[in-house]
Amino acid sequence: MTARSRFFLRLAKWLTAMAFAGFTAGALLLGGLYLYLSPRLPDIDQLRDVQLQEPLRVYTRDAELLAVYGTQRRIPLEIEAIPEPVRNAFIAAEDDRFYEHPGVDWMGIVRAAWNLVLTGEKTQGGSTITMQVARNFFLSRERTYLRKINEIFLALKIEREISKDEVLELYLNKIYLGKRAYGVAAAAQVYYGKDVDELTVAEMAMIAGLPKAPSTFNPIANPERARQRRDYVLGRMRANDMLDEAEYERALRTSVTATTHSAPLAVDAPYVGEMARLEAVQRFGEDVYTGGYRVYTSVDASRQRAAQDALHTALLDYERRRGYTGPIGTLENDRLPGPEELQARLGAAARGALGDVAEGLPIDDGRMGPVELDRELADRGAAGPLEPAVVLAVSGEDATVYRREGGLGRIPWDGLKWAAPRRENGGTGSSPEKPADVLAVGDIVRVMERDGTLRLAEKPDVQGALVALDPQDGGIRALVGGFSFEGSKFNRVTQSRRQPGSAFKPFIYSAALNDGFTPATLVNDAPVVFDDPALEDTWRPENYSGRVFGPTRLREGLVYSRNLVSIRVLLSIGIPYAIDYVQRFGFPEEQLPRDLTLALGSAALSPLQVATGYAVFANMGFRIEPYLVTRMATSDGEVVYRANPARACLEPCEAREEAEERAERETEAAGEPEGKSLDEQDRPTELDAVGVPDRNVEPGPRFAERVIPVQNAYMVRSFLRDVARRGTARGTRVLGRDDIAGKTGTTDDQLDAWFSGFNSSLVATGWVGYDEMKSLGARETGARAALPMWIDFMRTALKGTPETWPELPSDMVTVRIDPETGEYAGAGSQGAVFEIFRSDNAPEPPPEGTTSNGTGSGDGGNGEDPLF
Repeated sequence: MTARSRFFLRLAKWLTAMAFAGFTAGALLLGGLYLYLSPRLPDIDQLRDVQLQEPLRVYTRDAELLAVYGTQRRIPLEIEAIPEPVRNAFIAAEDDRFYEHPGVDWMGIVRAAWNLVLTGEKTQGGSTITMQVARNFFLSRERTYLRKINEIFLALKIEREISKDEVLELYLNKIYLGKRAYGVAAAAQVYYGKDVDELTVAEMAMIAGLPKAPSTFNPIANPERARQRRDYVLGRMRANDMLDEAEYERALRTSVTATTHSAPLAVDAPYVGEMARLEAVQRFGEDVYTGGYRVYTSVDASRQRAAQDALHTALLDYERRRGYTGPIGTLENDRLPGPEELQARLGAAARGALGDVAEGLPIDDGRMGPVELDRELADRGAAGPLEPAVVLAVSGEDATVYRREGGLGRIPWDGLKWAAPRRENGGTGSSPEKPADVLAVGDIVRVMERDGTLRLAEKPDVQGALVALDPQDGGIRALVGGFSFEGSKFNRVTQSRRQPGSAFKPFIYSAALNDGFTPATLVNDAPVVFDDPALEDTWRPENYSGRVFGPTRLREGLVYSRNLVSIRVLLSIGIPYAIDYVQRFGFPEEQLPRDLTLALGSAALSPLQVATGYAVFANMGFRIEPYLVTRMATSDGEVVYRANPARACLEPCEAREEAEERAERETEAAGEPEGKSLDEQDRPTELDAVGVPDRNVEPGPRFAERVIPVQNAYMVRSFLRDVARRGTARGTRVLGRDDIAGKTGTTDDQLDAWFSGFNSSLVATGWVGYDEMKSLGARETGARAALPMWIDFMRTALKGTPETWPELPSDMVTVRIDPETGEYAGAGSQGAVFEIFRSDNAPEPPPEGTTSNGTGSGDGGNGEDPLF
């Protein structure tokens, strides 16, 4: 052996010894670190019980989603619900040896270490999916050697205690993917508006490329960088035989189509959602935004949709009556593509053949592509059911428009011919004769789709509100607080205070009936003049028609909404009595004026308050409290709150109330037993009265308070049915039902238009007016502006519900009367009509040998001549 050979042999031995020593030292160091750090590593059982942050979700009573609130958007899925191609995309992008290594990929760590030696920078982390789970659930994201070592030990520990699929499930539900989306299901909704099982291969790869840098590779903020990252992921999937060549090539050719999508909602009810959100926060604090709480409301999905549609239709019809103000913007004609050219472009994009569409590149000669058009339209924004569109062509019969992400559409002449120009004086110009009289190429307009047809539309300045209640327990079945929540978050159902006008009269008439009036009491419909110190000037009220009709039966006074009759009724019963009485319907005293204008509805009330008042007539005399939230549950289904509303019911509820009161009196007389009192055992607690149950005791039934006699409720309800049959609300006859009752309302100068109506199962109130308190215009009464909205809603809301009318209550009789005098009429009297009375004040036949004196049988409330 030569000296040279001996040198290399000694060197080899020395290097081997050094390597062994280094390995031994490294092993001892790692062992020492493990012994030091292991007791400090978190318990892996926490992963099994992990509570992923989920947003607050609000549902209808039939479990349809209507709102989502929270800083993090997450839809947790079990691993079986995540399609295998989606799992493969993430494995290919982040850890292609996931199912082979024990939680740590030593080859990857060696590569990262070698890169550190070569560059001096920590540009590669070598993290596996398991290590990312360890970091995301237990550790910080700081780049230190100690954190990395903790991450390695924790990853090894995780994989010793839970399965690979469990690790992957945690990862795919936890990982942040930009745009507040956590987990693959949320990302699929945010970027593509799809469920995770609907994603294409290209879309899967796009989402799988996001964990590395959600901001840098975001397809909305940086589509070109996102495409490069997506193509890298597709390449890794192809290299690992997760895609065949055809799938790979097709995905590469697909353009970037990601856009921001809101949470998919089954029901459009933002005002309802906001009310539910506020109640959830009041009850459980800010944790509701991350704790996965579920809030279930009393709203019916179908009725809510009907209410939304009815309000939109009513306000848009009102705007059409006022004329068209013109386009909301214009684009230069020479920059616009023709419809055929744009359609070809859209078709090519759908086939994935043109990658430059997503970047909004012009088509030819500086003309705009679909995405550029989308950006122009996005600046205008949607408003309720209206969306912006740009006019691309106008012919003699129609106009062709492009809607944002909605493609090309056609507005036929029927959707344009309403658009006579609006004049500054409130009138309209000449009606258009052809589409070119209304639209020009380049106009940006608003359109809506109705019955499958596009129509030109005007964004309303006017506002409206519609609310429907179950009169038996106060559950809100539908609520719309304005035309568009995006345009105004002010909820006019609950927050506005407007004068209900004649819609308030039934409460005054109810007070009169309670004070001795009968439906046949005669009240003089004649001019009156008041010089009341409470009023600013001499007051000369008039009927809406300007005419007077002389002695009028009480029923007819309400049926035909005679203002002068209502004022004389209030004069008779007295303002203090009326104010005290109408508070029974839930109207606060401070909102009621102490003057004669009260008879004409000058109180400042919200639509919800008015609907609650009408519910007393609908349920035959009980005052209910409106409520929205029926229950709240945690993400695992535990019910943490359940409403317990007081119900309005006749038999057997009243009998049960009497039995309970009798038992309570007997218990008090005998002395209470040990333990809980009878009241504590069998009656709801004070907390239950606001809907929060005693968690240890199932709350018993609660009964609504009777506030007016059943006979009174029946009479007013009968009056209001005649209003719907032959009075100011006879438009309701189109519903073809005989159980509808209600009342229109119009205030001075047509500032407010109302209709409140009901049957036994539903009460609804609609209002139309301007927030800035300006006139709706001549002839825009409750019957014209508000009643059609109510009819449209009830047409759907009452579909399939049987007609019902309450039986005549006990102590009431039907008597034939003379319609002119209100007195008893014999069987042979011509023109006689039937009227209902309480038994104690029904008109009786005159004694034999006498004749009628021409006055009514009621005492007018004061024992004097009722012809006052």
